[in-house]
Amino acid sequence: MKAETLFYIIIGIIVINFIKDKILNTINAKHFNDPIPEELNDVYDQDEYKKSQAYKATNYKFGIWTSLFSLILTLGFLFFDGFEYVDNIARSYSDKPIVIALVFFGIIMIASDIITTPFGYYKTFVIEEKFGFNKTTKKLFLLDKLKGLVMMAGIGGGIIALIIWFYQLTGNQFWLYAWGIVTVFTVFMNMFYSKLIVPLFNKQTPLEEGDLRNKISDYAKSVGFSLKKIFIIDGSKRSTKANAYFSGFGSEKRVTLYDTLVNDLDDEEIVAVLAHEVGHYKRNHIIFNLITSILLTGLTLYILSLFISKPLLSNAIGVETPSFHVGLIAFGLLYSPISEITGLVMNYVSRVFEYQADDYAKNTYKAEPLITSLKKLSKNSLSNLTPHKAYVFMHYSHPTLLERVKNLRK
Repeated sequence: MKAETLFYIIIGIIVINFIKDKILNTINAKHFNDPIPEELNDVYDQDEYKKSQAYKATNYKFGIWTSLFSLILTLGFLFFDGFEYVDNIARSYSDKPIVIALVFFGIIMIASDIITTPFGYYKTFVIEEKFGFNKTTKKLFLLDKLKGLVMMAGIGGGIIALIIWFYQLTGNQFWLYAWGIVTVFTVFMNMFYSKLIVPLFNKQTPLEEGDLRNKISDYAKSVGFSLKKIFIIDGSKRSTKANAYFSGFGSEKRVTLYDTLVNDLDDEEIVAVLAHEVGHYKRNHIIFNLITSILLTGLTLYILSLFISKPLLSNAIGVETPSFHVGLIAFGLLYSPISEITGLVMNYVSRVFEYQADDYAKNTYKAEPLITSLKKLSKNSLSNLTPHKAYVFMHYSHPTLLERVKNLRK
């Protein structure tokens, strides 16, 4: 196969993916004004539903412009040899592959962040502000950006440097060592993310003694679940939207509740949400997702090892001097259809897991407070109650609110 042929295959993948997304988004948007199902009539009143429809329409239009801009930028970068230009800049600083790769990815990362920041700013301070969600200050927005860049440079740069080092030492066997590094990192982050990373962005405080903690503790004991670490996170400093999540395992397992969740729901509803999260743990969903992620990473790295040493990859995106870092970019573009398929499978599995966690909460606690909590959370985030089935199939990691309510009332 010629480099030119591979180049047009990459272009085709990017364009087809764009068209596919736009068709799905358009189909979904046509159902924004569908009548609300009878089971969900109590979620919105008339004014709130109009607000929800306006929010969905605004995000839909914004999404069209951002994705179109991204498409034009990506195609322009490929057609006008942008990767060759960046690679030449990186090579002017050093002749060492690791340094070249770090400079190469550093330039792309910083340039990408600068280009996309205005869109993020508009989304936060115009759209989210208009609909009453935004609580982020401009200072916090900037600090989040800077912290994110530093973390990406430190952690991402370190992993890339190690992988290239192993590639230099072992050739195409590098994937085994890279897999080991990523596996250790993934397990470590699953264990300690809340303890090490979250505090860089949010304040976490233990849930104080009182009725809520007692109710949570009583429920946990009733299902034989050891839960000592319950934290409240100050999500309200960025948004009014609420969330809760389970993280870690073994001695590091903890439940984190957004302060917005605690404010929006009553105690029974919070315990019901927690019962759902415990259901994920009891049904081994966390371990399954971790193992699956590790196995998919290993498969991806193995396939990468079969092609990374071929000059064709670098040449396909306009770079004359073959290198690991450029080959990695080309491989990522070519691998996206496979990622799409694995993503669809994982979304399907995730939706099944959500039903199982809901069933666990229903059977070990109560269905009704979980239903009312889901409705409140949907209302407070102006969620779409009538998404198209094709859009749900392609993009949703959770069943729709209607599907969950029907399941909980069986």
